[in-house]
Amino acid sequence: MAKFLSDEWFSKVKEITEDAGDIEIPAALKDLTFNLTVATPEGEKKIHMHAGQFAQGHKGDASVTVILPGEVARKVFLEADQQAGMQAFMSGQMRVEGDVTKLMVLQTVQPTDDLKDLMADIIDITD
Repeated sequence: MAKFLSDEWFSKVKEITEDAGDIEIPAALKDLTFNLTVATPEGEKKIHMHAGQFAQGHKGDASVTVILPGEVARKVFLEADQQAGMQAFMSGQMRVEGDVTKLMVLQTVQPTDDLKDLMADIIDITD
């Protein structure tokens, strides 16, 4: 198990993703890139999501950045808990800077079976 968003976690996620091979990504996610600034007990983690995959660091060409606590990031992006995302946004725990319309696609995406399997594998290694 690796602590969510730690360097070890990113290494394991990369390994799992590479082992999975070509994952069918929903069309709506293929061109979506956004930054995340996640507050953790260890400090801020700057990451981005591109084509449904997490990576370290912000991308300069992302048109939107989401700022949120680590526990909310885990619920929204690993566990696909859309309700947690809406509650966090409405309560001010989650802030969005930039083109918020880019994130609306996340509400409509139906993950493929491949993507569901990959996310289950990632959750299994996440502490």
